[in-house]
Amino acid sequence: MELTLIARVRDGLILATSIEGSDGGDTNLVKYSNQAKMLFKKLHNAPQMQSIESGPYMFHYVIKESICCLCLCQHSFPRKLAFAYLEDVAQEFLNQNATRIEQVVRPYHFLEFDQYIQQAKKKYVDRSRYAMSAVSNELQDVARIMVSNIEDVIHRGEALNILEAKASDLSGLSKKYREDAKALNRRNLDGEHPTVD
Repeated sequence: MELTLIARVRDGLILATSIEGSDGGDTNLVKYSNQAKMLFKKLHNAPQMQSIESGPYMFHYVIKESICCLCLCQHSFPRKLAFAYLEDVAQEFLNQNATRIEQVVRPYHFLEFDQYIQQAKKKYVDRSRYAMSAVSNELQDVARIMVSNIEDVIHRGEALNILEAKASDLSGLSKKYREDAKALNRRNLDGEHPTVD
C-alpha cells in the first residue's frame, strides 16, 4: 500500500494521511495523491465501496458514516485484504475521532492517526505476504503430488511390462508343456499297442 488518505465526505477535506516512504522522493505519489484529492471532491453520490484503476495501481475506497478511507495499492495486492484494511482503519478513525470530524477546518488535522495507519498497513501487508506464501506452498505441494503420481504411473507401467513378459513366457511354456504332454501320451499309447511287422 503506497498511500492511505482519510477525508470528510461532505467536502473532501483530508483529515489524515499516510504515505509509504514519506520522504517525497516518488513524484508519481504526488500525481496519485492529487488524483485521490479529485476523487474526494466527487463523493456525493458515489458507491460505498469501489476500486478504480490508475496506471499500475488501484485506488480502493470505503465510505463509512461521514468519512471516506482510501488507499492506493499495486494491482497484485488482494482486493479483499485492501477492503478489510480500509474497514479496519475507517472504524478505528471513527472510534477515536467521530465527535470531532465535523468541527475540523484545516486539512490533515489528525496527523497523529498515521501511527495507527502504519500499524494496520504492516498487519495487512504481512497477511498478503502470508497469503501469497500459502498459495506458493500449495502450488509446490500440488507439483510434488503430480510428480509422485507420474512416477507411480511410470513404475506401474514398468511393472505391467514385466508382468506381460512373464505372462507371455508362461503362455509359451504352457504351449510347450501341452505339446510335450501330447507327445508323451502318443508314446505311451504306442507302447501299449505295439505294431506287428
